[in-house]
Amino acid sequence: MKVQQYVMAYEAEQDRLRALLPDGFVSLRPVLRINAEIRDDASGYVELNTPVAHGECRGWLNVGHWENVSFTRQGKKVTFRTDFLEISFTGVGIQGGCPAEKDNDGCFFLEEGLRMRKAERISGNKEFCDCAFRWSFAPGDAHGVSQGKTLPAYPTECKAVYPREALTPANAAKISCGQVLGAYTVAFDR
Repeated sequence: MKVQQYVMAYEAEQDRLRALLPDGFVSLRPVLRINAEIRDDASGYVELNTPVAHGECRGWLNVGHWENVSFTRQGKKVTFRTDFLEISFTGVGIQGGCPAEKDNDGCFFLEEGLRMRKAERISGNKEFCDCAFRWSFAPGDAHGVSQGKTLPAYPTECKAVYPREALTPANAAKISCGQVLGAYTVAFDR
């Protein structure tokens, strides 16, 4: 399968993320990441993840994922739309190496018991993108626009303990976007 993957990460309050995590998971950074894919130039896929540790493994915890997502192309701009998310990526023509995640064993999925999808090793160059997104589960949901650069995300000490909430995309979307940390696209065969 040919995949054109679009990736965007944004800063979200880590204490609010901690309140969403099921027992046994530890938040690693104050980040929510949206991965969107065009598969075989025909079907769209989107997933929302946050970086976690679980036992000896480190990776991404899947908050939600959606198949058969509509997408449009307009020049270098690609936009994915669902009933609750609009996200667009516009390639800026600057390429670099695919980011290496030394602490990424894969992605944890919780439905029907805990399952881990091993991390894909992608060696192709990425193209940096400008990105804009908006969640729309409820008024005031997270939204943001990239600043044309890639920014780091560092773990934060616990400052507030929030009541536990279910790990759902709607609950994650309520956490404000501090800033878009970066976006890129990369093509590969799966």
